Amino acid sequence: MQPRIVICTGGQLGAWALEHIKAGDLLIGADSGARFLISQGLRPDIAIGDFDSVSAEELAIIRSSSGQTIACDPVDKDYTDTEMAVRLSLDMQPSELVLLGALGTRFDHSLANVHLLALAAKQNVRATIIDEHNKITLATEQIMIQKQGYPNVSLLPLTMQVKGITLTGFQYPLTDAALTIGQSLGISNVLTAPTGTIQLSEGLLLIIQSRD
Repeated sequence: MQPRIVICTGGQLGAWALEHIKAGDLLIGADSGARFLISQGLRPDIAIGDFDSVSAEELAIIRSSSGQTIACDPVDKDYTDTEMAVRLSLDMQPSELVLLGALGTRFDHSLANVHLLALAAKQNVRATIIDEHNKITLATEQIMIQKQGYPNVSLLPLTMQVKGITLTGFQYPLTDAALTIGQSLGISNVLTAPTGTIQLSEGLLLIIQSRD
C-alpha cells in the first residue's frame, strides 16, 4: 500500500501547489502536470497521458526526467488523462489521494474531475482536490474538517439526495437534514469551532472549503 499519492494534472497550477506536496509522496504527473513538476525541480515517479498539451521537446524531457512514462494515443482512449492517473493511483491502494491542477478554465474537465472523487470513495480512498482557493472532498459517512485557512464551507449533493446530514461546530447547524440536487441550502456555512463534524446516513456529499 502506498501511503499517499499526489497527482498533478493539466489545469491551473502555481507555486501554491508545492505547499501540498510532502516528502514521501508518490508523484504522478498527468500530461502537462508532469511538465509542471519537472519545472519545479521535482521528479515524477510516473508521467501518464496522451501528452497532447506538451511539445515533442517537452515530452522528451518528461520521459528522461520521470521514473516511468505511460503514453497513450490522444484519440483512441476512453478516459481523460486525469482519470487515467486516478485509476492508476487507486490500483496502488493509497491511504490518501490528492489532486492538484484538477480545476481550471475548462469547466467540463473540472466537473469531471470532481466526479472522480466518487470513484475513489467506492474504493474507500479519501481523495481531495486542491487549488489556490478551494479544497474539495467527498463524504459518504462521518468526516471531520478543519479551517486550515478556508473560512467558507459549502455542502452540495453529488447524488440526487443526501440524507441524515448532521453538522457539529458550524454557524448554521443541521440535524438529520436532507439535501437535494438543485438546492443551495448548503452553500457558505462557517466553522465556529476549530474542527467541524459532518455526518450523513445516505448519499454522496461534496464538501467545498473555499476562500476568496
